[in-house]
Amino acid sequence: MAVETKPETLVAEPWAAQEHKGGSEELGVERPVSKDSDLPLLLQEFPEGGLAAWSTAFGAFLVLFCTWGVKVTSHHLVYTKASLLSIGSINAFLGTSVSLVSGSLYDRGYLRCSAGLLPSYHLVVTGSLLQGFSLFMLSLAKPNQYYQVFLTQGLGSGIAVGLLYIPSLAIVSHYFKRKRTLVMAFVTMGSSLGAIVHPIMLNNLLNGPLGFANGVRASAGLLSALLLIACLCMRPRLDPPTTPVNYIAAAKKCLRDVPFFFAAVGAFLFQIGFYYPYFFLQLDSTQHGIDITFSSYSLVILSASSSVGRLSAGYIAGYTGVLNLTVISAISCGLIILGTIGLSSMASVVIIGVLYGYFSGVYTAIVGPLMATLTHDPSELGGWMGISFFIGGFGSLIGTPISGALLTSHYIWWRPALFSGIAALAGAAMYIFMRFVHVRLQKKNES
Repeated sequence: MAVETKPETLVAEPWAAQEHKGGSEELGVERPVSKDSDLPLLLQEFPEGGLAAWSTAFGAFLVLFCTWGVKVTSHHLVYTKASLLSIGSINAFLGTSVSLVSGSLYDRGYLRCSAGLLPSYHLVVTGSLLQGFSLFMLSLAKPNQYYQVFLTQGLGSGIAVGLLYIPSLAIVSHYFKRKRTLVMAFVTMGSSLGAIVHPIMLNNLLNGPLGFANGVRASAGLLSALLLIACLCMRPRLDPPTTPVNYIAAAKKCLRDVPFFFAAVGAFLFQIGFYYPYFFLQLDSTQHGIDITFSSYSLVILSASSSVGRLSAGYIAGYTGVLNLTVISAISCGLIILGTIGLSSMASVVIIGVLYGYFSGVYTAIVGPLMATLTHDPSELGGWMGISFFIGGFGSLIGTPISGALLTSHYIWWRPALFSGIAALAGAAMYIFMRFVHVRLQKKNES
């Protein structure tokens, strides 16, 4: 549908005026559209619902349920603390850094191509097949063979998550403008719900009559079926630009954009500390003499509270604005991480789990809408998101291993907690600068 269009800017009302309305500008204001894009006419009207829109959102929800919601299992594996952290950090790093590639491919139209009666999705199908294959291969892992788990869960699953993450978030913006933040919050809730279901399911399968190999295969079969449903549900509404986006030029442009630069630096610093409670809360509670059975459910508490945070983020952002909510959630997470220094009882584990789970869920839900807010050209959204997540991914890569080294074999808990908390608060400071510059530019554009 090559349509010759002129560059135009679609703005419903001044940016600053929307900021005074509680930050609703983040919920879907249009940006300047490049001359090579076919998007301008279609972007004037969003379905805001309908069968195709909600089935796409449900498919994206299932993708996150089957990717970020799957935790690395250490059953049947004799591991060191460093090896387990390396698997988790590599998985998290690839899940975000590969987004640089998948975001670029998404903008170029590689989410799907029509073939026959059923749509064939390049990124979604490739990522889903790799995720299912990695999980099935995990069932073949032998005792004491760390490299086998590293290859399947660290590398294979990490790349699969990276291929699926950006498309599953960005495709939602095809259908929703006014409800975009709320729907993206619903989509990201899939990962926290998966983090509740998978550990409980695997614990019963692995320790039941099925054993490790058959238990992992049963789990892999279920997740593969859900990913198949997701592939059939997700359908893009807009065609890609007639001329592919130049990502070298786009990268230079976004990195010269001051609010985006502060957001990227903030994401890097924040993610250094972000995963500390997810990796260490269970071990911390166990080392403080708390019942091991209760400690094993500390991550379930985190994930359950995170689900509430992700869902409520969509509603709260309508009043506070995406930028303000990003700052609030980042500061809260940093302070709660520092609060883990005082962990000493079952009550403190519950309080930390509930509070950190909630605010980390809010932050996770708001990252996608934040990038949609900062991106000037909708045709470059996948690329800008990919660049931001790629930079932030390095924080998750180095954060947990450094925390593990600071912990030492003597379990000196205040050291990694202090390091992670300060890193997270430094990231929150960058988000404050981002908001300040963004609002100032809005006022300048209005004048």
